[in-house]
Amino acid sequence: MDIYVGNLPYSANDQALEELFSQHGKVTSARVIADKFSGQSKGFGFVEMPDKAEAEAAIAATNEQDFDGRNLRVNESKPKPPRNEGGGGRDRERNNRW
Repeated sequence: MDIYVGNLPYSANDQALEELFSQHGKVTSARVIADKFSGQSKGFGFVEMPDKAEAEAAIAATNEQDFDGRNLRVNESKPKPPRNEGGGGRDRERNNRW
């Protein structure tokens, strides 16, 4: 199960996130999402746990828990909606005229 973890302190890293969730079961991966230019945390991350029951227990135990002064928001991650392909329709029309 993929778990969304929001309201992370900006000091949090992958290892701290993994340690927090491994108290509740096996963690396959833990990643804090960072800005690709500055490298600073964006304040959220994802944890993957293979056992659904352990993941649900981890969500229940960590949601609204204080983590370095911030109350975490934890829930099952929802898949990203598909992106609209295309964009720039005027440019495409203009390029097709030549």
